[in-house]
Amino acid sequence: MDFLKSAVASAISKGPSFGYAFGDKVDLDQSIWTLHNGTKREDGSKCSIFSFDVNANKSCLPLAKNALRKFRTLRHPGIIKVLDTVETDAYIYIATERITPLSWKTKRKSLSEESIKWGLHNIARTLQFINEEASSVHGSVRTTSVFTTESGEWKLGGLDVLSSMKEDDAIIYSYGNVIPDSGRYSPPEVAKGGWDVIKRNPLPAVDAYSYAILVSEVFNGTYSGADQAGQTKGVPHSMQASYKRLAHANPKTRLSVSHFFEQGKRSGAFFDTPLIQLTEGIDNLGLKSEAEREELLQELDSVADSDDFPEEFFQVKVLPELLKSVEFGGGGPKVFALVMRISKKLPEDEYDAKITPVIVRLFNSPDRAMRVSLLDNLPLMIDHLNQKIVNDKIFPQMVTGFTDLAPIVREQTVKAVLVVIGKLSDRTINGELLRCLAKTANDEQPGIRTNTTICLGKIARNLGVNSRTKVLTAAFTRSLRDPFVHARNASLMALAATVELYTEEDCAGRLLPAICPSLIDKEKIVRDQANKALDVFLQRIRKYGQSMPDSVAPPPGVAAANAPPRMGTPQNDNSWTGWAISSFTNKVAGASGEIQKKDAEPGNTAQERPSSVPPSAQGALPSRIRPTPVPLQSAPTVPRVSSQLSNVHQPEVEAEEFAGNWGDDNNNDDNEDAADVWGDFDDTPKHAAATSTSTTAFDDQGEPDFAGWLDAQAKAKSQIKKPLPKGLTSNKSSARTSPQTGATSSMAAKSIAPRKAKPLSTARTQAQPVQPKKVDTEADDDDDWGDAWG
Repeated sequence: MDFLKSAVASAISKGPSFGYAFGDKVDLDQSIWTLHNGTKREDGSKCSIFSFDVNANKSCLPLAKNALRKFRTLRHPGIIKVLDTVETDAYIYIATERITPLSWKTKRKSLSEESIKWGLHNIARTLQFINEEASSVHGSVRTTSVFTTESGEWKLGGLDVLSSMKEDDAIIYSYGNVIPDSGRYSPPEVAKGGWDVIKRNPLPAVDAYSYAILVSEVFNGTYSGADQAGQTKGVPHSMQASYKRLAHANPKTRLSVSHFFEQGKRSGAFFDTPLIQLTEGIDNLGLKSEAEREELLQELDSVADSDDFPEEFFQVKVLPELLKSVEFGGGGPKVFALVMRISKKLPEDEYDAKITPVIVRLFNSPDRAMRVSLLDNLPLMIDHLNQKIVNDKIFPQMVTGFTDLAPIVREQTVKAVLVVIGKLSDRTINGELLRCLAKTANDEQPGIRTNTTICLGKIARNLGVNSRTKVLTAAFTRSLRDPFVHARNASLMALAATVELYTEEDCAGRLLPAICPSLIDKEKIVRDQANKALDVFLQRIRKYGQSMPDSVAPPPGVAAANAPPRMGTPQNDNSWTGWAISSFTNKVAGASGEIQKKDAEPGNTAQERPSSVPPSAQGALPSRIRPTPVPLQSAPTVPRVSSQLSNVHQPEVEAEEFAGNWGDDNNNDDNEDAADVWGDFDDTPKHAAATSTSTTAFDDQGEPDFAGWLDAQAKAKSQIKKPLPKGLTSNKSSARTSPQTGATSSMAAKSIAPRKAKPLSTARTQAQPVQPKKVDTEADDDDDWGDAWG
């Protein structure tokens, strides 16, 4: 092969200039020519080159020269199109359109019946022209002389012995037998009397018989000899009668190709097929009336996806005409939709060259119908468009559709987001796209709002991590309140589908409370979906809860006073009242600071009691929680108790309020504005932060002196004449000194301690009366403890 190419190149360099480069050799049987694939040097376009080496095959030189002359002078759409020719003493070159031998496909039987009929129709029309218009005989009609173009059309070649019957010295008379394998394909009369019998018989008789052999060969794949001619095996039933007449042994009664062609074109005949009708009408699509164009488009639409039709024809022949009609001929959306269906199977390089520029130009069109057609057909074109074109040229034009006055344009634009999302940059997604979807999420059309929710659910994983939670939470929870039932249902489905994108804290604290109202929605479809979504979130939370530690208690060695307050339930009392009392007691016991009484006056020998138990018999604690008596110790002066103690029992929470703060962690400055347009998540109630209290640890060595502490606070409030909590009074009758115990009693103390209780110990009952405790009654102006109870 390399040697042949070098020889050809050397021959070209010595002869006339030839503007075509030789490529691979193409196998071609029963021919005096060598066929090569080639390219045009000027623009690289494809072509084919027939070459004839004079020195290697001098006996066939007259045939080659005759073919060269006929290619130059005979012009017809059914004959191979010649681009250029070169003739020297050493070689003959004929450059033509890119073609492929028909025998390649017939041997593999890769042609459908529709394609074969279409091809035979073209060859019959070409022979009709040769026999009648040109008064000539082809003399070598067979599969090796028929070629297919890039559009799939059948073209007639093999013009080696094509002769005009007006010439007395026609080459077919003397060189007809030189054609390779001519004996097997010759008509019976030629086989008996030679090629001179053509003069005594009808002019079309030879080509009619050869055409009959072509019909048998293309339907059966091979031709064995004269015995096969006229056999109807493989030939369609509608064609058999006319086919037999073509192969008749008597040339005078033989049906001409022209008559065969006319019979086939009759209504309902073998050449009356959709594909043949389309090929005849597509050439002048731009010149047809509106009704004619509509009829043709309906026919194209019905056969565009059919396997019986050659793809090459639609891609090479039909597609260019449709593109012209779309851009310049007013073809409109229907023509464009057909363009997309045909072009989806184009090679990438051809798609980029022919289709992509048209798509970009059409997206700039102000025609709403064309815009909707473009958006509808995006799935067919998106795989052929690279990311740069979609992100930089197509999406900026799509943005106008989000705010278009026509609802259909807005809706189709939202749906198209799912198609183009894979070709958009992160900056575009988290910036311009989110701002556009925020508008359609509040659209007046319920269907558009619903589709926006569905769209967000499907593109959730494409959103930026910094803004994703904020956007999705705001969008879905807002949609849960939508009056349109399908919008609520879509929101629940989207939440369930994106559950893994939220943290466990968001699931439990924000999303579950938002889902719960849907459990009693008026529509059953929403209630059912809410239950499904609830199960998904609960499963996520329970799984997370199982991985959490049993407790967050401090390790051994850390002071108990530094541990956070804990609520407990008495082990021996499982009722709800027991839990409430235990909870209250633990909160008070967990208060930091020291609450101590002053030293007893001289002469008092009473033993120390638990600080939370009143010193009277009425103030004794129940037996199950009595502490062990301990010796009385001297205590320092009781410090003032801050009013902040009233809030100590509240569990500490983060001071952050949900509204306006979610989704702000690690926000990117470029995307923060786009996420903020979704608004604040205001479905979750706002929680006030607990007040932190700076306290010091104390060693209680028992229960706190709760009654004494209440008494001190009551005296402090009475000095500043502020109302006390319910049950406490500021008059003298509400604070008495017990002569037996020397302690100040109060309503709060009575309400806590049982009226009748056994003495804590014998030593306790024999204790001497003690003097009343003195407490610093000065109160700061900021002490509003009583207000906390009001």
